[in-house]
Amino acid sequence: MNEKFSALPKEKQQAILRAGYRVFSQNSYKKSPMQEIAEEAGISKSLLFYYFRNKRALYLYLWDHCARVTISGLKEHGCYGQADFFERLLRGMRAKLAIMRQYPEMGRFVVRAFYEKDPQVGPVIRRSVKRYKAFREEALFANLDRSRFADGLDLSMMIREMYLASEGYLWEMLQQGSLDPEKMERDFLQLIGFWRSVYEKKEGENEGH
Repeated sequence: MNEKFSALPKEKQQAILRAGYRVFSQNSYKKSPMQEIAEEAGISKSLLFYYFRNKRALYLYLWDHCARVTISGLKEHGCYGQADFFERLLRGMRAKLAIMRQYPEMGRFVVRAFYEKDPQVGPVIRRSVKRYKAFREEALFANLDRSRFADGLDLSMMIREMYLASEGYLWEMLQQGSLDPEKMERDFLQLIGFWRSVYEKKEGENEGH
């Protein structure tokens, strides 16, 4: 908990967060200057260091803020209260896109941070991702109506395939220089529809058995 930063007015907090996301999303960790973040947030560099003792502290705070905002958004959209797995995916997608619209650079920051190799932050990010993946898979399978899936389907393998496909899509978007929420929504609606057609049990399948 960063008490100094938390004591700021919400408007000032948002300005710093948005500035941090933008600068870190467009550069590697090493090449992201605190001076630029401070200027964009409308504060002095010394004041930024008052709220965050160093660049690493700010970077990891932004990463943790992403996680908190994402989990809160998923809960608000009712992602984990659905027996239909693909309805969970749809709600999860819409929750994350709503966050991206509020914080336009957050999605790009998350993707770049995921691949960050700097020893100051990379290992921490990778441990965090590992914990989040375990939580996410557990949440996805909780209270799930497994009878909707094709018989004999390996659900863990299905989740891994979806994860890798999503990761590849985000990396491609990052390389193109833009994470457009509207395009992403259209593309993921198609993907989720395709996954449903492949992995969900067809109507009338196994009737009479």
